[in-house]
Amino acid sequence: MNQAANTPARSDGFRWGQLIFGIIAMAMIANLQYGWTLFVDPIAAKHGWSRAAIQVAFTIFVLTETWLVPIEGWFVDKFGPRPVVLVGGILCGLGWFINSFADTLAVLYFAAVISGIGAGAVYGTCVGNALKWFPDRRGLAAGLTAAGFGAGSAITILPISAMIANRGYEDAFLYFGIGQGIVVVIIALLLVRPPEHKKAEQVANVQQTRREYKPSEVLKQPVFWIMYAMFVMVAAGGLMATAQLGSIARDFKVFDVEVSMLGLTLPALTFALAIDRVLNGLTRPFFGWVSDQIGREPTMFIAFAIEAVGILALFHYGHNPYAFVILTGIVFFAWGEIYSLFPSTCADTFGSKYASANAGLLYTAKGTASLLVPLSAVLATATGGWYSVFVLASILNAVAALMAWFVLKPMRARHMSKPAEVETN
Repeated sequence: MNQAANTPARSDGFRWGQLIFGIIAMAMIANLQYGWTLFVDPIAAKHGWSRAAIQVAFTIFVLTETWLVPIEGWFVDKFGPRPVVLVGGILCGLGWFINSFADTLAVLYFAAVISGIGAGAVYGTCVGNALKWFPDRRGLAAGLTAAGFGAGSAITILPISAMIANRGYEDAFLYFGIGQGIVVVIIALLLVRPPEHKKAEQVANVQQTRREYKPSEVLKQPVFWIMYAMFVMVAAGGLMATAQLGSIARDFKVFDVEVSMLGLTLPALTFALAIDRVLNGLTRPFFGWVSDQIGREPTMFIAFAIEAVGILALFHYGHNPYAFVILTGIVFFAWGEIYSLFPSTCADTFGSKYASANAGLLYTAKGTASLLVPLSAVLATATGGWYSVFVLASILNAVAALMAWFVLKPMRARHMSKPAEVETN
């Protein structure tokens, strides 16, 4: 049954309330990805497993979080956000609960599957809901929602670090996992599906499609695969930094060097993680808003170019603890915006009706990019350092920046200019 047809019109304040609920839910699942780096070395120290073997769990998490989102998005488009987020919250809590007693790699990997499915259900639902509730401000709405995921772990970095140090990583997994899962379940009960889709007013400098593309149609569009390739290129470097930052800090010998900035004195890695989470969150609504003003592709070009330079600068100057903190912040600021720019570009290109499933298809690019994370550790070991990894990540971002301007922009323009009767064939 199409429940959207029975959904009454809502006030503007109501849709902002729905957006806030989505942001809170996203913040609750953020640690599943962004807090992971805090656990890698303690797990390795206790069990003697290699970093590469432990990071396989991170890759499994990202794969299940991303590659199942199109299916979860289909359920959202059909049944609404509430049941999908409800199940997702339960699975997120269960995943970290299992992590708390995992004594083999197999159990650790199984927990990654469970938490990945849960996180994907919550993430895909909240982003898709934002795109539907705000067809007139897609960049900003998707950015604010994604900011919950990017910055949501900032307030818990210090408590998790403290609990790992004082009580062990097992308790951190247990108590934070259960707490985060409960909050998501409560939020799920407050979510309401958007009203039946209405055509959005055209936004200045942003081209929007004149028809609704089903997921099966989207996969046949060359412009989709160009966006997919760009997403993989940019996501790879950021995921590597997210998963390996603790290891990089140790190898750069700045892991526990105290840094005094902004009135705080913290170990360099802890400081970097806290600042990174904030900037990684702020970048999403910021660049989303910018893209609403100047267009998606010009914004991509600027952000990806900054990322390419920032990654190289981090390698060359990151051995200084102050530079390490500042440059990792720049890297995350220029990376996190992909989670607002690509979903909004996808909805602009293919419509709002199937936005959850279509954005989910594009979001699987993050899972594809995650396959490079264990390879980055292997490459660093094989070459005796991080140089080749950083150079490769920088090159990928530079190529993506050029593709945004010289490939995606003209291709999307041609796609949008198709006559309606041709598009519907």
